[in-house]
Amino acid sequence: MKNTFGSAVALTIFGESHGPAVGAVLDGLAAGLPVDPAAVAAALDRRRARGDGLSTARREPDEVEFVSGVKDGHTTGTPLTFLIRNTDTRSGDYEKTAALLRPGHADYTAFAKYEGWQDAAGGGHFSGRLTAPAVAAGAVCEGVLAGLGIRVYTHIAQCAGIDDAPLDPLCEALPALLPGHFALIDPGREAEMQAAIRAAGAEGDSVGGILETAVTGLPAGVGEPWFDSVEGVLAHLMFAIPACKGVEFGAGFGFAGLRGSAANDPFVLKEGRIATAANRNGGVNGGIANGMPVLFRTVIKPTPSVYKEQATVNYAAKQPAKLRIRGRHDPCIVPRAAVVQNALTAFGILDLLTVRYGTPAQKHGLPKE
Repeated sequence: MKNTFGSAVALTIFGESHGPAVGAVLDGLAAGLPVDPAAVAAALDRRRARGDGLSTARREPDEVEFVSGVKDGHTTGTPLTFLIRNTDTRSGDYEKTAALLRPGHADYTAFAKYEGWQDAAGGGHFSGRLTAPAVAAGAVCEGVLAGLGIRVYTHIAQCAGIDDAPLDPLCEALPALLPGHFALIDPGREAEMQAAIRAAGAEGDSVGGILETAVTGLPAGVGEPWFDSVEGVLAHLMFAIPACKGVEFGAGFGFAGLRGSAANDPFVLKEGRIATAANRNGGVNGGIANGMPVLFRTVIKPTPSVYKEQATVNYAAKQPAKLRIRGRHDPCIVPRAAVVQNALTAFGILDLLTVRYGTPAQKHGLPKE
């Protein structure tokens, strides 16, 4: 029954979709780090549903209530704990279909694990609502990383089959992302993506997509060679995001069609520093960062809550049944998931850095090469 992840910096997520609040505990931060409530609020605003036909009609203010670990705008060194109250819940939407297992959801697996004692309303602990505290915690971590010269950058590489402009694997000049709800390199792709999402929603259906993340400024030597590799830690966190069903680093599955001579990244000297001429390995060799941008992509499946009639089972009656869901659901969670991916990546990178250099690095900077 574990809801905590991390080695030197640990993150615990708690709460249920329709409970009084959701929240998180972030432990392992050095004392004296700045905590910017405005930056946290801005990250949560990017994750927030707009009720505009592109996301759920559930509207939450997502105001963060810090209850420990912060004083006068800085960390105290003790566990940073905060709450985000749930204010717009409609549990009655789920009562008539409570015994019907929703295809693609965690209803059956939650029942099997918790033996019927789980709070199932709105998805309970499995709901995307739990990504709100993850985003808040990640925003705090992003602030720490910024002070170390490390940037985390996530864009919507594809949504509903429509591609964004490609990202340079070397990230020599990261383009500005489209501000607001859609994190895109090319603003011209937004209207087409939105139209595809609205079209699926109008048919009672949903769409998915691909998110791409780059981490720049991460020094070589971070990460462990086996079970806590850079890829292992980040992939573990990505699979905590609801609807994430795949992760690939660098060229990923594209390696299958390459020869070794084409898959390798030749080493070069750039201004006296070791670098690589390409970045097919996504900034990681042997599980350890090589100093190049860490690049990875995730696939986000279409939202399983669709309004079309579906075949299922009534687990209380042990009979086949038909389900037509009620409630408020996103026709696409890809834009909101981009914020979550960015936040959890920031947390994972900060944990890896702290394992390598300790908490003094959080406060005073990384050791000079």
